[in-house]
Amino acid sequence: MIYFDNNASTMLDPQVLQRMLPFFMDDYANASSIHHKMGRKANEALQQARQTIADYLHAQSKEIFFTSGATETINMVLRGLFDRYRIKGSHIVTCKTEHKAVLSTCAALEKKGAQVTYLPLDGNGNIDLQLLEDSIRPDTIVVSLMAVNNETGLIHPIEEVARICKKKEVLFFCDATQAIGKMEIDFVAAGVDILCFSAHKFHGPKGAGVLYVKRKSKPIQLEALLTGGNQEDSLRAGTYNVPAIVGMAEAIKQLDVKHIQHLKNLQLQFEKRLLNEIEDIYIHAATAHRVLNTSNVCFKHVKGTELMTKIPQLAVAAGSACVSGDRDPSHVLKAMGVSDADAFSSLRFSFSRFNTLTEIDTAVGLLKAAVDDIRRKSPVWLLYKAGML
Repeated sequence: MIYFDNNASTMLDPQVLQRMLPFFMDDYANASSIHHKMGRKANEALQQARQTIADYLHAQSKEIFFTSGATETINMVLRGLFDRYRIKGSHIVTCKTEHKAVLSTCAALEKKGAQVTYLPLDGNGNIDLQLLEDSIRPDTIVVSLMAVNNETGLIHPIEEVARICKKKEVLFFCDATQAIGKMEIDFVAAGVDILCFSAHKFHGPKGAGVLYVKRKSKPIQLEALLTGGNQEDSLRAGTYNVPAIVGMAEAIKQLDVKHIQHLKNLQLQFEKRLLNEIEDIYIHAATAHRVLNTSNVCFKHVKGTELMTKIPQLAVAAGSACVSGDRDPSHVLKAMGVSDADAFSSLRFSFSRFNTLTEIDTAVGLLKAAVDDIRRKSPVWLLYKAGML
């Protein structure tokens, strides 16, 4: 199996696994049980992990909170801000290509009285910064924009968005899930107020995530989504998943700028060969500022699901993993003005540092053979080539 679905989940780094193993079998105590030695040891590992992640973000350890992942954190943040800032207002600004965790939560909040502005995009998936600024109202409580789109790899201008939010005195919440390990950016220096990400997107374990909340003179108010114990300053109750948290910190340690260059080489080779060897294809957001691991490709008049079935040894995605069961075309591509036919003919390829150029060459060969075979048997393709479509 050649695995090119790394935006959905990545392989666990072997070094991360080794770091996690002792906390399953030896140091397995509850990190909140600090009245005995084993519990204190687990708690110490937890706090070391918190500091490691804080250092990576150039943040303070008190600004880092552990969750189960970005989906939980997005719910905590948006629902919490809506509850706590009702005196100021109930208006939220986001965009049409956000992750379903954001869009579904906003839709749920609209039923409770929230007003949500969904920013439109151009053909590459870019937002209009002037429109963003004009959309912020006196009753706006938060602007919620992802750093990197999970389907196209498009990078939003985080520094500019943060500048606008600061000027308008509104909170900026950024889902950085697809950015960690794929681009160089200092989110804290950029001015992001609230940030989240998940470990399994950068070779850490599933079930571990981070919430960053900037410490301000006027503290940002959030509401606990899970109540019970006093873990995480009463912001997130529940027994700590120490192995996963320790693994997440180790995955952060393993990140290296040289991996970004490797991703660039993979993407360049993949897209160059595809465009040279397979006719009538195009890459979504090709001219936009993208992360170097994501290529969303439209194979004209070839259904993506049929192409995936034709090459079972190649793991790719027809859209986002969170909506893989949907029958509708990708909401991201549709928001960019892509037709239903082209959206259904698109596949997302996402690479990791463990992929190789040999895998790229093999995958392109498989794709070319499969596309040629499907089109050769397709009446629609014959009509298209004859200029009748």
